[in-house]
Amino acid sequence: MFKRNYLLLFCCFCFIDQTYCDRLQQDTAFLTSNGRLSEQLVDKIILQLNRVYPQILTIEEAEKFRNPKAPLHSRLLNFIAHLKKKGDKPCQEFYRALQINAEHLYNNLPSRKVLNSRILGKAKKVLGFSPIIIGRHVSNICMLYMEDSSGRQ
Repeated sequence: MFKRNYLLLFCCFCFIDQTYCDRLQQDTAFLTSNGRLSEQLVDKIILQLNRVYPQILTIEEAEKFRNPKAPLHSRLLNFIAHLKKKGDKPCQEFYRALQINAEHLYNNLPSRKVLNSRILGKAKKVLGFSPIIIGRHVSNICMLYMEDSSGRQ
């Protein structure tokens, strides 16, 4: 019985097939729009990636992306392009750094809104069949949660 419960709850999250690079591509326009990311915030993210993951961002690359002589918009575009070239793990770490340093901005990303609606929409379909698979008590909690979450959107 417990294995089925875990399997069902796990299935709710299997519908997400978007990579972090895909998400970063989707969020680039939002992140690079005027005033969205300050110079200080971009510097914090770059320094965090450089210090914690020097294989993602070397000292030379960090200095290039922090160069105050270049406009912030172009540095940010180059930085995002650099991360996408490096692969999914660097993009994931960028999102982690963004969440740590600017949670309000992270929560408003376009890709986060799409993910939330996908999870909620697919989970409702799966949970609609859940009383057969999981116990009544657990299904009632799940259904209440789904109703409460959908009401807040």
